[in-house]
Amino acid sequence: MGTVGGELPLADPAADADRARLQQLGYKQELKRGLSVVSNFAFSFAIISVLTGVTTTYNTGLRYGGPASMTLGWLVVALFNGCVALSMAEICSAYPTSGGLYYWSAKLAGKEWAPLASWVTGWFNIVGQWACTASVDFSLAQLIQVIILLGTGGANGGGYLASKYVVLAIYTAILVVHGLINSLPIHWLSWFGQLGAFWNVAGVFVLVILVPSVAKQRASAEFIFTHMNTDNGMGIHSKAYILAVGLLMSQYSSIGYDTSAHMTEETKKADWNGPMGIVYSVALSSVFGWIYLLALTSVVTDIPYLLDTGNDAGGYAIAQALYSTFHRRYGTGAGGIACLVIIAVAVFLCGTACVTSNSRMGYAFSRDGAMPFSHVWYKVNKQEVPFNVVWLSVSVAFVMALTVSMHMR
Repeated sequence: MGTVGGELPLADPAADADRARLQQLGYKQELKRGLSVVSNFAFSFAIISVLTGVTTTYNTGLRYGGPASMTLGWLVVALFNGCVALSMAEICSAYPTSGGLYYWSAKLAGKEWAPLASWVTGWFNIVGQWACTASVDFSLAQLIQVIILLGTGGANGGGYLASKYVVLAIYTAILVVHGLINSLPIHWLSWFGQLGAFWNVAGVFVLVILVPSVAKQRASAEFIFTHMNTDNGMGIHSKAYILAVGLLMSQYSSIGYDTSAHMTEETKKADWNGPMGIVYSVALSSVFGWIYLLALTSVVTDIPYLLDTGNDAGGYAIAQALYSTFHRRYGTGAGGIACLVIIAVAVFLCGTACVTSNSRMGYAFSRDGAMPFSHVWYKVNKQEVPFNVVWLSVSVAFVMALTVSMHMR
């Protein structure tokens, strides 16, 4: 795999420590280093995006285990996730390259197993990242569909329910916009990353204060922390299995912090700022995510109704909960729709960061000759952006979503 595991002669560390370290690890500097610790952190925080993860997978957590599996399960996942993040941060400090996990595998596995460990890790990593882009952007398309549905009267009031072809068209448009944004120079991408971090923090604060204060009906603390929903409608009765499936919501909401590692070749003082980006993003996401989860669950009082596809939001639990909360208070669900728009912007910025991360991973992977047509993807344009692999990421994400859209009603 190219230079993975090999090292080049050390450059003059006094001239440029980051460039020197990268050269020592076997690569030359080709991407522009313009990210601070805040910018590096912002990319990971924006891609974790608790507003995105919690909202788009809330149905899963509510159906499998309900409030208890989500609120307590989040703490369990956060604990183990923190351990993983600390380990990754330490390794990132030693090997700050855009390859991230697959390069680390090569170094840690030893010479005999390095090629296999690196190849397997790399492909799992990049395919997972492509799938992450597809899931985030497709979730945004579905959320936009629900916003339009509620904004035009709801499913029971003659609202417009977009067909699967319209949802696919929305998804395609989102992907194209994300590809265009990621074709911009790194200082513009840094701005979007910081906006994503700010929007998630501000959005959580607004929703955590607004939603419970507007609600006329609130769930009790006992319900939030102890109620176990076993009526999942899927014939699954084992509480252990239900809990395990319910934990997927918390885990999905906490992925993506390897982004800080993939951005290290564009980060100043990468051996420190990259690891700090990982640690800070996971720590803050764990706290903000749990608080946001509690606020949402406080307005969940009728689980079967929220999951019922016959409600105004077509079974989108959080959308229906927010819509009903504002409708009960003010006689209109416009406030709930506004909350969904706040969330939709966070999901959009999360999708932007997803393409940024997997394009850097693809750039590094092709640089080591591990991808078909690597010479095509391993190219940087005049703005020092891996342009070709950005659009490869967009294209693969589009193809992945086709399998989902075919099964939609």
